Amino acid sequence: MTILCVRFQLPPMYEAALPGLLGLLEEFTPVVEALPPDGALADLRGAERYFGRTAVELAAVLRVRALALYGVDCVIGAGPGPMLARMALRDARPGVTCAVPEAPDAIAAFLADRPVATLPGVGTATARTLCEYGLDTVGRVAAAPPSTLQRLVGAKAGRELHERASGIDRGRVVPNAVSRSLTAERPFPLDELDPDRHRRALLSAAEELGARLRAVEKVCRTLTLTVRYADRSSTTRSRTLKEPTAHSAALTGTAYDMYEALGLQRARVRALTLRAEGLAPAEQASYQLTFDPVDEKVRRIEEVADRARARFGPRAVMPGSLAA
Repeated sequence: MTILCVRFQLPPMYEAALPGLLGLLEEFTPVVEALPPDGALADLRGAERYFGRTAVELAAVLRVRALALYGVDCVIGAGPGPMLARMALRDARPGVTCAVPEAPDAIAAFLADRPVATLPGVGTATARTLCEYGLDTVGRVAAAPPSTLQRLVGAKAGRELHERASGIDRGRVVPNAVSRSLTAERPFPLDELDPDRHRRALLSAAEELGARLRAVEKVCRTLTLTVRYADRSSTTRSRTLKEPTAHSAALTGTAYDMYEALGLQRARVRALTLRAEGLAPAEQASYQLTFDPVDEKVRRIEEVADRARARFGPRAVMPGSLAA
């Protein structure tokens, strides 16, 4: 095993702690790819030889250091490549690293009985198509002729699907990759009809995105809303903001506008997702000057609220409508 996929058990609001945790990985290898808000990939090929330890042994050291220095536990998957390490992470739990051996037979056994939807790049529509033809597990997809897969999902997608199902992992760890989006999802315990509850969920998601953007000193240019319905269909809308921002009020207003534009009538909503895209450093963003004292006051209050949440937890300060 040469690749680790690590997920630190951080609350969403504490993404600002991720760089320090990534520093623990960088003590073993410079080939570290951040996966905000709480994860990372690390290529340990050189580290295994240098330290004379396996990836699993190095993972144990990482876990101890994260607990001792930051009080943060983590779950870790290990594999010969990034895809397999990510899939192993799903079976990992705190204190136990899930590792996929490098032997082809072991990789095939690891993948064989997994649902086809667990393969990277297989979305809902592709999984549905494959299952209609009895290709509902990774093992069955690997056993199918490549030409059959290409007829079902297309030439390039079929070729890549067969390679992944066969355990061929062509991915690589890209050092210092910068996240271009942040996501906040709000699922409902039951399919929700009430528009007021929809708006509360959007407010909560926008507040989270704003706090996370400010914590990492980023602004976003585009906001995307995805509404997932009871029948598993979904609607997605995107809107470019008037100016790049991390201001929660601006994000909330845009989210409300997109929601109202959908004109949902008694829609049974299963989940709402907001995604901030086109991230850029806040210091490089340009802003329209305003002499509105109310806007300035709101932004100052926002700064104070961020400091309170950083010290006392994400629920220390929140809009009154979310406190109930």
